[in-house]
Amino acid sequence: MGNPLRDPQDRRLPRIPEPCALVIFGVTGDLARKKLLPAVYDLANRGLLPPSFVVLGFARRDWDHGTFEQMAYEHAKAHARTPWREEVWARLAGNIKFVGGAFDDDAAFDTLDRTLNELRDTHGIGSNAAFYFSIPPAAFPTVLKQLARTGMADNEKCGGWRRVVVEKPFGTDLASAKELNDLVDDVFTGQDVFRIDHYLGKETVQNIMALRFANSLFEPVWNSKYVDSVQITMAEDVGIGTRAGFYDATGTARDVLQNHLLQLLALVAMEEPTSFDAFEIRAEKLKVLRAISLPKDIHEGTVRGQYLQGWVGGERARGYLDEDGVPADSTTETYVAVRLGIQNRRWAGVPFYIRAGKRLPRRVTEVAVLFKKAPHLPFNPTDVEALGHNQLVIRVQPDEGVVLKFGSKVPGTTMELRDIAMDFQYGEAFTEQSPEAYERLVLDVLIGDRTLFPDAAEVEQSWQVIDPLEAAWDGHKPEPYRSGEWGPRASDEMLAREGRHWRRA
Repeated sequence: MGNPLRDPQDRRLPRIPEPCALVIFGVTGDLARKKLLPAVYDLANRGLLPPSFVVLGFARRDWDHGTFEQMAYEHAKAHARTPWREEVWARLAGNIKFVGGAFDDDAAFDTLDRTLNELRDTHGIGSNAAFYFSIPPAAFPTVLKQLARTGMADNEKCGGWRRVVVEKPFGTDLASAKELNDLVDDVFTGQDVFRIDHYLGKETVQNIMALRFANSLFEPVWNSKYVDSVQITMAEDVGIGTRAGFYDATGTARDVLQNHLLQLLALVAMEEPTSFDAFEIRAEKLKVLRAISLPKDIHEGTVRGQYLQGWVGGERARGYLDEDGVPADSTTETYVAVRLGIQNRRWAGVPFYIRAGKRLPRRVTEVAVLFKKAPHLPFNPTDVEALGHNQLVIRVQPDEGVVLKFGSKVPGTTMELRDIAMDFQYGEAFTEQSPEAYERLVLDVLIGDRTLFPDAAEVEQSWQVIDPLEAAWDGHKPEPYRSGEWGPRASDEMLAREGRHWRRA
C-alpha cells in the first residue's frame, strides 16, 4: 500500500525503482567498468536503488561471483562520483553476481535464465530485469535472438517487466537501423526498448528545455526574426586512442553527428511540448528532424577533415594515419562541419552550423545561439567596432553553464561599446553536484521513464540526414588539418562565404 500522505504531484521525494536486476552484457568492457558499475554505486550511495536489487554480469570469462565482485569493487571505487563509503558497498556486495559464456552459447543463456529465476526467490527481485547491451553493435542480433529463444525478453512469460538498453551507434545507415529496430521491437515490446544517448543524460542538455520552456524571456526572440545563426560544437582534444577498429569503420559523422549533435539541434529548435511527457517531447523532436534540409551542394556546405601530427596541450600528437591499427590509405574523417537548415516557420532561413572533431585545441561541447545585430546603431562607427552579435551560449561540457553575451559601454569619457558576458556556472550556482549522465539514465531505465531516450523513428530520421552526406563523400579524401588546430581551413571558408565565422569556443 502506498503512503496516503504523499501527494503524487510532489516531485521532491526521490524516484526509486521496483525490485529488479540489471544484467550487463560485456561487463568487462570500458563502458561497464568506467561508467555503469560506478553509476550503480553512486545510485546506491544516494539511496536511489531498492533494497532488492541485483547486478548480474555476463561476459566470456571463467569467473565466479566473488571474482566479479572484486573487479566491480575496484572499478566502482576508482571511478565513483560520490564519496566512497564501505558500508554502502557492503550492502551492494552480496547482490553482485556473474554468469560466464559466449553470446552464441545456448547453455550460458540457459544458465542466465535459471540464475534470474533463482535470484527472484533468494534476493526478492521479482521478475523484473533490464538487459544492458554494453557490447559491439554487431553482437546485438545474436544476444537478442538468445533472449528471445529463452523467453527472458517476454514480459508475460516472466511475470514482470523486461527492458533492453542498446548503445549507439544504432545501425550504420538507415537500412541497418531499420533492420535492428525491427529485430529489437520484435523481441521486446516497443515501450521496453531504451536506445541510450548519454548526451541526453547530461544536466546541461536537459537544462535546454528548462531554459526555453520555464522562462518567458527567450521565447519571443527564439525565431528567424531575431536569430542570425546557431552553432553547435563538439570538440575533443584527444585522438582515437585504442578505438581504431571501431573508429575507422565509423568516422565522426556516424559516431557523434547522427546521434549526439542532431539530438542537441532538435532540443534547441523544437516547439514547446504540450506536457513534459516522453511521447510529447519525442513528437516535437521528431518534427524538427523531419524538417532538416541539407545543403543544395553538399560539397560546398560540408567539410570533412583528418588530423595530421601536431601539438595539443603542449604535447606532441600523432597523425590519424600514424595511429595504431589505422590503414595507411584510410579516408575516414576525424572532423566534420555541416550547414543544415530547418524548413519550418520558426527557423526558415536560419543556418545551423554543426562541427565535431578530434585533436582540436581543447575539449568543449556547446550550443551558441547568435542573434542578429541591431538594425540601427546611433553611435559613431568607431565606437562600436568591437561590438559583435548578442549570444546565448549553453556549455554542455566541461564548464557546464550558460553565458549571455551583449554589448555594454566601456567605462571612460567616450561612448565606446564592446561585448561583455554574464556567466552562470552550475558548480557555483548550486550546492548539489550534477549526477553523471549514466547515473541518471540507468535510474530512468529501472524506473521505466523514456523521456531522455530517442525512439526508433528519431534514430531512423537521423540516418535520413546522414546517409546522403555519406553517399556524397564516398570516394573523396578528407581535408588535412594539424592536431591542435580548429579543423581544416575549408571549414572557416564555408562560413566566410556567408559572411560569418566560427565562434571561438
